[in-house]
Amino acid sequence: MIFAPQATSYTPETALLDLGEPFYDPVEAADFPRTILRFRNDRWARAVGLDALDDAEWKAHFGRFEPLDRSLPQPVAQRYHGHQFRIYNPDIGDGRGFTFAQLRDGNGRLLDLGTKGSGQTPYSRFGDGRLTLKGGVREVLATEMLEALRVETSKSFSLIETGEALERGDEPSPTRSSVLVRLSHGHIRIGTFQRLAYHKDAEAMERLIAYVLRHYYGEDAGEDGAHRLLDHVVSRTARLAASYMAAGFVHGVLNSDNINVTGESFDYGPWRFAPTWNPDFTAAYFDHAGLYAFGRQPEAIHWDAMQLAVALRTVSEAQPLIDILEHFGERYQRAVSDAILWRLGLRPGDTAADRTLVQTVEKALRSESTGIDRFFFDAFGGRLPDSYGPAFDDVRAMLSAREPRTHREHPYWSEGSPCSMLIEEVEEIWGAIDRNDDWAPFHAKIARIREMGEALA
Repeated sequence: MIFAPQATSYTPETALLDLGEPFYDPVEAADFPRTILRFRNDRWARAVGLDALDDAEWKAHFGRFEPLDRSLPQPVAQRYHGHQFRIYNPDIGDGRGFTFAQLRDGNGRLLDLGTKGSGQTPYSRFGDGRLTLKGGVREVLATEMLEALRVETSKSFSLIETGEALERGDEPSPTRSSVLVRLSHGHIRIGTFQRLAYHKDAEAMERLIAYVLRHYYGEDAGEDGAHRLLDHVVSRTARLAASYMAAGFVHGVLNSDNINVTGESFDYGPWRFAPTWNPDFTAAYFDHAGLYAFGRQPEAIHWDAMQLAVALRTVSEAQPLIDILEHFGERYQRAVSDAILWRLGLRPGDTAADRTLVQTVEKALRSESTGIDRFFFDAFGGRLPDSYGPAFDDVRAMLSAREPRTHREHPYWSEGSPCSMLIEEVEEIWGAIDRNDDWAPFHAKIARIREMGEALA
């Protein structure tokens, strides 16, 4: 279950080094004035065998970036390109982060410990390579909430305040600084493949296909490796898009360099949870055209998967790739039905009936501007209160005919209100930290989110 990872012993890895050139550059971490531990994810530390580290050891590894035993000897900044708001950019890469270590969890999955805010790299361009403390706090809150809502997401592993005063043009400055470490199921992006296609490097493309299939899908590449890779990515990204919709989440920047080929969500900048089911709701103030609005996220992620197919033309004919891409829609429809039924606490049933229920729920939520979190809290288990008006009559009837997958027995359901993560709540949590160095609301919110995750599961 997502909310309770399996404990295991420490199993280091160095698989990324097998790729060699031209995939990454060795880099050095910034030397920070201070290392004040603000958050350590002991739940996931247990899942990778690092929970025995004391706080001093934790800060040495995740604030000073002393190498973990038998893992990567030096951090590496990965090289990639990508479409950013549909404009191709060949001048990007890990600009304020790096891959620090690799290791395996109790299920044998290969995981990366990657950073955000760890200093400049060859791809920083004009940036300082730093992360604001507010940005780090926001990412911890986003990943905790998404994990509880069953979105496959990177896990915020560590947050350390670093004692620098940062200047930013889009928020009050100077502001406090931090370095974040995230635990991810790989950092290979669609943009990683795009870079190789840009350079027409077929040999490196074949090597990367084999790496991804072997380490993330447990398969040998073979002659049809490119096709099987795309098929996996289409399935995983369709499920990712569906989980965003069921969670009411807006990523904000679904560029092709922000889409992981394992289908795991990561890199949270201007994210938001939509208060109501408004397809036009956007997270990024600079997304003037609404390209990555709430309701357009499936389209955006499908478009990114298409860019992977274009890149794979380096080693494949077009038609098999086109045929695979055409399955995205049907896989998304099934996945979004499953995701919404899961959040409603219901068992899946007949495919057509499930889709009808989901469409009826979406229509009612749009027409009434009902809060997303409130609705799913009240309707969990298939019993919608009479306080919901006539627009929800069809929803109520359909829900009552369904079999719940679990009942409202967890104490969370008796608390009267749902756990949510609207922007006002995020700002209130940050305000307490910024004004009074009060971290109590931050930790209380994480505890409530995890309680919700247990109740939902």
